[in-house]
Amino acid sequence: MTLETALALALYAFVTSISPGPSNLMLLASVVNFGFVRTLPQVFGIMTGFTALLLAIGLGLGAALSALPSLVPILKGLGAVWLLHLAWRIAGARALGEAGAADGRPLRFLEAAAFQWVNPKAWIVALATMSLYADAARPIAAALAVAGLFALVNLPSVSVWALFGTALKRLLTNPVRLRAFNIAAAVALVATLWPLLR
Repeated sequence: MTLETALALALYAFVTSISPGPSNLMLLASVVNFGFVRTLPQVFGIMTGFTALLLAIGLGLGAALSALPSLVPILKGLGAVWLLHLAWRIAGARALGEAGAADGRPLRFLEAAAFQWVNPKAWIVALATMSLYADAARPIAAALAVAGLFALVNLPSVSVWALFGTALKRLLTNPVRLRAFNIAAAVALVATLWPLLR
């Protein structure tokens, strides 16, 4: 990969990683409700799951999906159901100090990683990334290079959302405001389904 291509990929990775999407909205809501430290496994899970998805697409999963287009609606359906489930969890989240709130928890590392495989934005970005930046003449080396560089940019980019949640948490100490935020975050998460349903 040339330096020019690497810089273009890094900028692309930054823009796509920091823009609003299901994973970033979940991070924001998680930090507001459970704190930054408890949300760290989710941050690392997002980066790991997306990197694995990128590698899989670069190593042939994208071609397999092109050959089996009937799998696409199934993946979309799974993604929509999981997003709705997560939105429901966010809408019902309560502050840590409230009775019964100990039952709530942020996504675990493996849950956040697995979510990338049904996250509509993750699929769109991963397919576009590999088609734009991977060298078809050297698929394995290209997949590793693209996924590695993307991971280096992705981790700090999604962490910005977690840090923003830390700042926002101080404003949401009132249970009524926190409840309103959780409902708004859940609605925003459901709204990310719009591109999937068009």
